[in-house]
Amino acid sequence: MPKMKTNSGAKKRFTLTGSGKIKRKHAYLRHILTKKTTKQKRNLSHSTLVHDANLKQVRTLLVKK
Repeated sequence: MPKMKTNSGAKKRFTLTGSGKIKRKHAYLRHILTKKTTKQKRNLSHSTLVHDANLKQVRTLLVKK
C-alpha cells in the first residue's frame, strides 16, 4: 500500500512545536484593515495554538505514514 500524503494546505498553515502542540496564525489580517483598530491588528499578528476541539482533525491532515 502506498504512503499517505501530508495535506499540502495544512503543512503551509500549521507548525509543530517541540512539545508536540500545533501552532497556527490568526485569521482576519489580510485585507480590510482600515476599519480594524491598531490593538485588534496587533493581537491578530501573534501566533496561537490550535484549540483542543480541532486538534485531532488537524493532526490527521499533518500525519505522514
